[in-house]
Amino acid sequence: MNDVGLEVRVAQRTKGPPRAAVVLCHGFGAPGDDLVSLWGEVLERQPSLADVRFYFPAAPLSLGGFGWGDSRAWWMIDLQTMAALNQGTPDALREFRKREVEGLPEARALLAGLVEEIQKDTGLPLGKIVLGGFSQGAMLATDLTLRLPESPAGLVIFSGTLLVEDQWRALAPRRKGLQVLQSHGRQDPLLAFAAAEWLRDLLGGAGLDVQFLPFDGGHTLTLEVVDALAGFLEKRVR
Repeated sequence: MNDVGLEVRVAQRTKGPPRAAVVLCHGFGAPGDDLVSLWGEVLERQPSLADVRFYFPAAPLSLGGFGWGDSRAWWMIDLQTMAALNQGTPDALREFRKREVEGLPEARALLAGLVEEIQKDTGLPLGKIVLGGFSQGAMLATDLTLRLPESPAGLVIFSGTLLVEDQWRALAPRRKGLQVLQSHGRQDPLLAFAAAEWLRDLLGGAGLDVQFLPFDGGHTLTLEVVDALAGFLEKRVR
C-alpha cells in the first residue's frame, strides 16, 4: 500500500473479502516485519480468525544511517533523554508528556491514511478494524484511536506509554466503552511501568474498558500476552 506512503505486509489465511481487519504497528528500532509472526501465533490459538486480514505497516523512517541495519522508526526518539526520564522523578515524566512529540502528527497522518485505504479496499467500517502495536507503535495507535471520527473495534497497547497527556485526557471520553488490551512488563527498562499505569488509569477513568496485563519481565511480549491477544481479537471481530 505504497499509495499511503507506507510499506505494508498483509496476511489473511482465507481468500476473498475479510470480515474484519487488524492493524499492528511495530516499535522504534525494529524492522518493518517485526510483528508479522504474531499473525501465525494468533491463528494457531484462534483458527476462527482465518478470514480476518492483518496489516503490518513498516514505519517510514530508516535508522540504517545510524548503524541500525534495517531498523525503522515512526518518529525519532532521544534514547538518552528517555532513559534519564525513566530514572528520574514522576514529575519529570509528567512534564515531558505534556509536549507533543516532534514527528507524531506526521506519523499519525500516515497511519490514518492506511486505515482509510483499508476501508476503501475492503468496505469495512471502523467498527470492524482493530488498531494496535508495540512500544512506539502502540503510542501511535493509541493517539490515532483517540482522534478517529468513531471508535474502531478495539485497541491493543503492548508496552506503550502515556504521551501528550492533556490532549489524550480531553479526547479519551469520546471513546467511552472501547475495549482495550494493554500489557506491560514490571521491569521494563525503556518505558516505565508507572507510566503504563497512568495510561491505564487515564483510559479507564474516561470510560474505556481496559484489560490490563502486567507481567514480570521487560520490554517484550510474553506467551500469556499472545494468548490474551488471540482471545481479545476473537471477541472484537465477531
